[in-house]
Amino acid sequence: MSAPTNPAIAATFSPPVMEARRWLNGVTFPPDRPLINVSQAAPVDPPPEGLRRAIAEAALNRPDAHLYGPVLGNADLRQAVAEEFSQSYGASVAPEQVAITQGCNQAFCTAMTMLAAAGDEVILPVPWYFNHKMWLDMMGIVTRPLACDAAMLPDPEAAAALITPRTRAIVLVTPNNPTGAEYPEGLLTRFYDLCRAHGIALVLDETYRDFDAREGAPHDLLTREGAGETLIQLYSFSKAYRLTGHRVGAMIAGQARMIEAEKFLDTVAISTSQLGQIGALWGMQNLRDWLAGERAEILTRRAAATRVLSQLPGWELRSCGAYFAWLRHPFAATSADLAPRLVREAGVLALPGTMFMPEGDAEGAAHFRIAFANADAAGIAELGQRLAAFTA
Repeated sequence: MSAPTNPAIAATFSPPVMEARRWLNGVTFPPDRPLINVSQAAPVDPPPEGLRRAIAEAALNRPDAHLYGPVLGNADLRQAVAEEFSQSYGASVAPEQVAITQGCNQAFCTAMTMLAAAGDEVILPVPWYFNHKMWLDMMGIVTRPLACDAAMLPDPEAAAALITPRTRAIVLVTPNNPTGAEYPEGLLTRFYDLCRAHGIALVLDETYRDFDAREGAPHDLLTREGAGETLIQLYSFSKAYRLTGHRVGAMIAGQARMIEAEKFLDTVAISTSQLGQIGALWGMQNLRDWLAGERAEILTRRAAATRVLSQLPGWELRSCGAYFAWLRHPFAATSADLAPRLVREAGVLALPGTMFMPEGDAEGAAHFRIAFANADAAGIAELGQRLAAFTA
């Protein structure tokens, strides 16, 4: 007799990045043609030395660094995040509106758990970030896919047609994962107005906000009437300060939401890693110029990816920004079938579009996500040459 299994978890697809890594098993790559890994956007380098020293010194000299902290995060980091968002968005954000989470994924899980129960509905633009879909599936929340246009932007009018009495939220990611698209301010305003009119939440995942190509605030939603009831913003320190292993994220929402967030976070983590929070705060206080340099480098790589991928014969670059490019391939086979072959025949590891779309969707079968942030200009050029030479 088999052990009981939660059917919602059993029905959820396996973690895509882990599946892609298995394609490397048994494949060797010669020294003169090493693997080009464009499957994941996480930084591969450690944080700057100063930040590492701050964490090391805290580990050695601060007893509280090894204890439970406040469920919603350390007061000094919440204050710093509130000040940063206030300054960046021209709004007045209080520390009481900030929750520190174990990475941005946990911030998303917190928001969804607060907003929706099994059988409720959440609207996700497609292609979606797969971990968002996985969590909704595991919670028994119904995902309503929202198609994007040719520029990979979702349509508020199409979203309005999907809203039912069970709809609890619309989730937007900008700059987008997986497409890289940066959502215009006017588009975000229309979605905000739509959500407010229907009494549902707008959950805005801004994991990659530090690498937006635009200058200034990408939107003014925090200044709008009812923002505390309508808007939930998510943020990650992982990309900005290379803290992926320390798992530090943030959720910015109305104070009333924090009562519910505290209940959830207390049961799944009790508190976010103390050393991670100490590192994140040190980064915010000391690495502003360094982060500006990181942003400039990512924008340089974005320009290189745009130039190289847009010139591939037969391929079509649909969008490109932050860490990602959304690339249409010219072959009859599906991207799911082509992806393992790219590893073996071209030495390229990329995620197929099928990992970001509903099962059987033709758009997923026709696309790849290219995570170019860890490739320099020479690596991006080599990627282009290998894709151009690949035949199916």
